[in-house]
Amino acid sequence: MDYATAGVEAALAAGARYADARVMEIRYETMSAENGEVRGLRQRERAGVGVRALIGSSWGFFATAELSELGARRAGEAAAETARSSARVPGPPLELASVPAVTAHWESPCEEDPLSVPLSEKADLLVGATRTGLEGGGRLAVADYQIWDTNKWFASSEGSRITQRIRECGGEMSVTAVGDGETQRRSYPGIRGQYGTSGWELVRGFDLLANAARVGEEAVALLSAPPCPQATTDLILGSEQMALQIHESVGHATELDRILGWEAAFAGTSWLELSQLGSLRFGSELMNITADATIPGALGSFGYDDEGTPAGRVDIVRDGVWVGVLSGRDSAALAGIPAGGMVRADGPDRLPMVRMTNIGLLPGSSSLEEMISETRDGIYMDTNRSWSIDDRRLNFQFGCEIAWEVTDGRLGRMLRNPTYTGISPKFWGSMDRVGGAAELTNWGTPNCGKGQPSQIGHTGHPAVPCRFRGVRVGVRG
Repeated sequence: MDYATAGVEAALAAGARYADARVMEIRYETMSAENGEVRGLRQRERAGVGVRALIGSSWGFFATAELSELGARRAGEAAAETARSSARVPGPPLELASVPAVTAHWESPCEEDPLSVPLSEKADLLVGATRTGLEGGGRLAVADYQIWDTNKWFASSEGSRITQRIRECGGEMSVTAVGDGETQRRSYPGIRGQYGTSGWELVRGFDLLANAARVGEEAVALLSAPPCPQATTDLILGSEQMALQIHESVGHATELDRILGWEAAFAGTSWLELSQLGSLRFGSELMNITADATIPGALGSFGYDDEGTPAGRVDIVRDGVWVGVLSGRDSAALAGIPAGGMVRADGPDRLPMVRMTNIGLLPGSSSLEEMISETRDGIYMDTNRSWSIDDRRLNFQFGCEIAWEVTDGRLGRMLRNPTYTGISPKFWGSMDRVGGAAELTNWGTPNCGKGQPSQIGHTGHPAVPCRFRGVRVGVRG
């Protein structure tokens, strides 16, 4: 904490009207296995201090890996100098939405420290899962896990002093089957795996060994399954695919920096306009989306964001109407709304920016079983395989690993290469069934890219199965 305070004091002394600093220490570990053999182990540690300074309407940022009082002070001075240089070309007035100054500590829940689990035990898990996955005739079986253990120290010129320890982990496996001109893959727990702010108990709960054979068998079965037909029909999506749908068409679209035109890297801007906040219909009345960084164990959870704003819950879509955004203190002040607590950086050497927290769909009153039984003619898809969406987050086409016909209220044939396409408000407007709380899964996405230089964000997406009416499926090319 002394280094963060030193950086803030130096920035103020150099002329900043506001400054904050983050000291971060990050330990990371990942292991992978392929076809019954360990293929890679990577362990990494990094640390540093990053200082932001505000002069006029301009931010300056500087980071250093030199963890000393002198290094932190130099970073604060350099951040202020960068802000002063930028302020020579003044922009519109910039204020910060108010947040309380606090002294606090927060830790994510963790029953079993993932970095303390023996490497041999982790290797046995991955090796065993990939061997079992091949028993059904697959060609390639892979498995891996990732672990992050992050300590943060935050100080601001307004008086906040916050420490946090966030432990995150998760993993995945997949089996690829190869046939005559056809390749199919099945993944578990999902295409990107499953991750959370949790200990190794999360990975144990996947029971990779017990699911490996099924994963391999489904990959092989897909080789001979008929292709998804081209049609306009009712579409049921499993919760893992719903997580991706929420991430791409709601999460990125409601980032306020994109809406304001401040950010366009990777995911582009947004079709939403701030003047429509509170009145625009985003979807059906069953659509209720929140951004909630307080969900225990979810990957987008924390105690305080990287501006010192306490974690909270914000309604994004309520009864189908767009009512909220993902914001930071500067963008929130411009929009005239409270600070959202949604600013994070993936390391001490990166400028904090608006990132998704846990952007999720609130459960409804239906269930997957009921959706299937109430569908006369449709398709049920799950587990994302590919995604494509335009740079305004409006037009999209997604592919899934697996699908089944739904005929007269029953699951029928397995289908391969299923895809569906839509336009965000029309698609969400067609949602007529939402699964209940018993089917809710807090999916974690550990690889959300944003910014230049690129940053990788960890986001959460609570989701349930849903049904959509009149969706184009089987689109190719």
